[in-house]
Amino acid sequence: MSNSSPALLALFAVLGDLVRVRMLRLLEREELGVGEVAKCVQLPQATVSRHLKALHDAGFIRKRTEGPASRYRMQPDLLEPFARDAWALVRRALEGSANDADDQQRLAAVLRDRRSEAKSFFGRVGGEWSSLRNELFGDRFTTEGLHAFLPADWSIADLGCGTGELAAELAPLVKRVVAIDRESAMLEAARARLVEFPNATVRHGDFLTGEGCGRARSFDAATMSLVLHHLPDPTEALKAAARMLRKGGVLLVIDMVEHERTEYRTTMGHLHLGFSRKRMESLARGAKLSLRSYRALRAGVGAKGPGLFAALLSANG
Repeated sequence: MSNSSPALLALFAVLGDLVRVRMLRLLEREELGVGEVAKCVQLPQATVSRHLKALHDAGFIRKRTEGPASRYRMQPDLLEPFARDAWALVRRALEGSANDADDQQRLAAVLRDRRSEAKSFFGRVGGEWSSLRNELFGDRFTTEGLHAFLPADWSIADLGCGTGELAAELAPLVKRVVAIDRESAMLEAARARLVEFPNATVRHGDFLTGEGCGRARSFDAATMSLVLHHLPDPTEALKAAARMLRKGGVLLVIDMVEHERTEYRTTMGHLHLGFSRKRMESLARGAKLSLRSYRALRAGVGAKGPGLFAALLSANG
């Protein structure tokens, strides 16, 4: 590619599309098929194929045929010098953005699935062990086994329980679960979901004020799943949750990592655009709690929202 004006304009026309730049970032890391790229950028395969053709025609990516499928890869060191310099400039502008972080997280999930598929193939060849094991014991016993780490004699409050999904996961594992929410429509769905668990109670209440929550210091643990970003004062919310815990109790917060999707403020009423580890540490200190752990959760391949984290907090001392 020459450095003439027409060639220059053509090059930047290709790099001027955000989706194509996102795809190049992915293909710089891994050789991917069309379907895998589509999962990462969350676009239809037909749209992805069109962008891949433009990138291939411009010389930014290489194509390799594997049986009936095509696989694509970008190798910056094989680009002509001017194209390589242009890519480095555009790459720096994208690197570290919310789009880039989400794409990279979904790429990790795609690669995990690819490895799982390969392992499943060799497992079938080696004796159908995975299928036999699932036939004998089901496909949830590993997760259920890990739940054994949770003390069976605990009482847990699910704060802002919504439709009771988390409470339903906890109910078979502990002594008592109390699901609390202030939205009647949510509670109706939660009652229907939890009806089979005699140790689960659904309450109309507001944990921020203590209304309907019962006595203070009556729970071993509390959970707050996708609630904190809706609350005006997260520090006060953590303080309110802490008041419900017995000495040595713990609070599990599941929420979004810090992100840049400002449209969520208007489309879904979010008051906070996620929480970084540093922010959670600050909120915990303000609530006189200690942040024991902050872990990013693995994203599903089909997940369209920001990444999530799980933070475990406990009372100081």
